[in-house]
Amino acid sequence: MSGPKKALLFKAISIRTILPSVVTLLAFMAGLTSVKFALSGKWELAVAAVLAAGIFDGLDGTVARLLKSTSRFGAELDSLSDVVAFGVAPAILLYLFMLNELDRLGWAVALIYASAMALRLARFNARLEDDSQAKKTSSFLTGVPAPMGAGLLLAPMMLEFAYGSKVLEGYALAVAGYAIFIALLMVSTLPTISLKALRVPREWFIPALLVVAIVVAGLFVKPWIALLIIAAGYLTGMPFTYIANKKREAQKKRG
Repeated sequence: MSGPKKALLFKAISIRTILPSVVTLLAFMAGLTSVKFALSGKWELAVAAVLAAGIFDGLDGTVARLLKSTSRFGAELDSLSDVVAFGVAPAILLYLFMLNELDRLGWAVALIYASAMALRLARFNARLEDDSQAKKTSSFLTGVPAPMGAGLLLAPMMLEFAYGSKVLEGYALAVAGYAIFIALLMVSTLPTISLKALRVPREWFIPALLVVAIVVAGLFVKPWIALLIIAAGYLTGMPFTYIANKKREAQKKRG
């Protein structure tokens, strides 16, 4: 082997470059572990593992930006992780928990949701090449993002954790319809709120901190109910996000 090729082969990679991908792999492993918990009948741990994957998914991009180590490899790995953690794993969880009551129809719904997640992430990757599209969607996301989609899909399970195992008995078909609705929201072009672009007016800073404190307290005291409230708030807030986006586009045209 020639000298330059050998040097290139053994070129050192800094921890700064590796760390964001490590966090992404933690999200991947958490999502896959949720399936293991589901197969063991540990449903709450299964859902918690998907939520943990969501936390890791939110951290990997932040770590990459802070360390200035963003890369195309990291973006591709993130999308592959998202397909498993927020597409395949939640679909299997909901199928094993309730949709299997519908036999083939239930499995078809699980396939539809997982496929919608894959299509959403493929669209996202395609738009990475389009700088104008990235700028256009800087204030709002297009469709429901992957981690939120997984959280919304698992809301029926959280409902049973919070209010008892019989609360959704006999409602498997309704849950299937709800899952398809979430799948459609993910692949839709509806504008959704972007936490990264969210700005709080200065006079609302202290009240906003109080709201965050209330949410965190709720997660400690009644985690499943608090998560259900967050999910309901997100869904009911979507029409207002749509209106805000329309107003923003109108202002741009006038400007």
